[in-house]
Amino acid sequence: MKDGFFRVAAATPSIQVADPVHNREAVCRMIEEGAEKGAGLMVFPELCLTAYTCGDLFSQFPLVRKAKEELGEIVRFTRGRNMLVFVGLPWEHGGKLYNAAAAVCDGRLLGIVPKTSLPNYSEFYEQRHFTEGFRQPEDTDWFDGPVPMGTDLLFACREIPELVVGAEICEDVWVPCPPSIRHCLAGATVMVNCSASDEVAGKEAYRRMLIAGQSARLMCGYVYANAGDGESTQDLVFGGHDLIAENGTILAQSERFQTALVYGDMDLERLASERRRTSTFPPRDSRCHQVIRFSLDTEAMEAAQQEKLLRHIDSRPFVPRDERERSRRCEEIFAIQACGLKKRLEHTGAAHGVLGISGGLDSTLALLVTVRAFDMLGIPRSQIHTVTMPCFGTTDRTYRNACRMAEELGTRLREVDIRRSVLAHFEDIGQDPEKHDVTYENAQARERTQVLMDIANQVNGLVIGTGDLSELALGWATYNGDHMSMYGVNGSVPKTLVRHLVRYVADTCGEETLRSVLMDVLDTPVSPELLPPEDGAISQKTEDLVGPYELHDFFLYYVVRYGYMPSKIYRMAVQAFAGEYDREVIRKWIHTFYRRFFAQQFKRSCLPDGPKVGSVALSPRGDLRMPSDAGSRIWMEDLEKL
Repeated sequence: MKDGFFRVAAATPSIQVADPVHNREAVCRMIEEGAEKGAGLMVFPELCLTAYTCGDLFSQFPLVRKAKEELGEIVRFTRGRNMLVFVGLPWEHGGKLYNAAAAVCDGRLLGIVPKTSLPNYSEFYEQRHFTEGFRQPEDTDWFDGPVPMGTDLLFACREIPELVVGAEICEDVWVPCPPSIRHCLAGATVMVNCSASDEVAGKEAYRRMLIAGQSARLMCGYVYANAGDGESTQDLVFGGHDLIAENGTILAQSERFQTALVYGDMDLERLASERRRTSTFPPRDSRCHQVIRFSLDTEAMEAAQQEKLLRHIDSRPFVPRDERERSRRCEEIFAIQACGLKKRLEHTGAAHGVLGISGGLDSTLALLVTVRAFDMLGIPRSQIHTVTMPCFGTTDRTYRNACRMAEELGTRLREVDIRRSVLAHFEDIGQDPEKHDVTYENAQARERTQVLMDIANQVNGLVIGTGDLSELALGWATYNGDHMSMYGVNGSVPKTLVRHLVRYVADTCGEETLRSVLMDVLDTPVSPELLPPEDGAISQKTEDLVGPYELHDFFLYYVVRYGYMPSKIYRMAVQAFAGEYDREVIRKWIHTFYRRFFAQQFKRSCLPDGPKVGSVALSPRGDLRMPSDAGSRIWMEDLEKL
């Protein structure tokens, strides 16, 4: 199991009603195919060895006994195939018949899990044939000796501690208190469901939401295999809708109404991380469950798999792919930012806002948020003091955009040329103005912050910060310069999302002049403009110096959100950015990210207040309580192995 990824499969074979021999052959063909592709877990539908739609044939001894015999053939077939398999069949125990799932691995029947919730309405009459399953495991007869049977069985892999599997059957997950809740509280990280859910109009979407929701609620993986091709259509049609979900996300699903075999690579480390960091998810308690151990050859599984993972890895994890969802998310974030600032203005009694505008993305977003907050409070926009502070690196394009934007939004524009002040400061400290070093750059940033703070004192207002999450992660801010403000509205918004927020306002503002300015801002290279321009154009481009922000945002998401190994994040980035960045480029900038992330924590330890808008933030008061002097050796050593 490389990097915590574990391949699972949901299978819907083409069966024949009441023909266990044919059905066993179909199951074995799929097991063979799954083993060749490196699947370590495969789930088959409910009662698939006989067909779910056998009706009163379940009372026939020949059918039930033949199903058990064919399960024996499947058990023998799995020997050496390195896979945990769940197969549905009718099972006789204690003089009663149960709708059950058999767990099989490497030539061994591990256990029998009976169905708990038996429907008895309209099209389903399971209580006519089957008995409700019991929780406490007890021995049931098998050819090689007794095996445990009961709903409270967990199957734990010796080689993969994060892999603990629980099982439920069809209706079990549709009831108010599914067995999966009990199993996951006992330690199950992956749930399987052998199901026979018929198709009616609209049920597909509901089923998908149900499985995704259950995996989210329980922070688990969920493999759902549904009955399909070959079932009797006397009264019902089964579509074979197979689903693989992980913590609320559908990793894979089958096309309905055809024989299906779908695969997905579950991230067991992600599930473990979510459970560890969520204090309301209790410690595992398996005292009421029987845990059955099994073994998998992880090296053999990895050898059978290709390097590419069977899951989508979004290269922009902070930005929704769907356009409608992206617009909804932008409006939501914009509202959170504005409401945060609104409350701070109300609390402090400040009726004026002060912010520096450069004509860049970050200050543009901060200004738009400030305008929204002032409108919500009914304060005139003229009490927003927008200050442009040109200096050595300011270009005509950004200066013009800053001024036009301030005017279009109805704010009070003020220009403070800081060249003279900075040159006087250089003279005071003995800095050569021709020496374009870090002192040359940072002196400008600190002078700008001083101007803003003093103007705020003049008007009894708040300095509104413009720095974003990506800059904070990299430490790409001047300490006590643009690093500081009285309230930072962009502090938890990554650079990749800043761009979409500004575009959202451009697309929805309804003012053509403002829209044209915003579109030009979006088209301007990201730069602090601290070095003199070349031929009137920006000479200092941030992404040439620290790397592409889409890469750094990707690294940031998985470092802070899940705490993954650097080598795992690199592997995921290679797949996510295929066609955009090659391996060497990704390797170069992930080194840069980790080096800067650890070295620059001292800047994040004293951040101003600001609203949290997403699941990743760097506030030292809650989201990232990281020591400023932490060493990065073990992370860098992992990267050196790439």
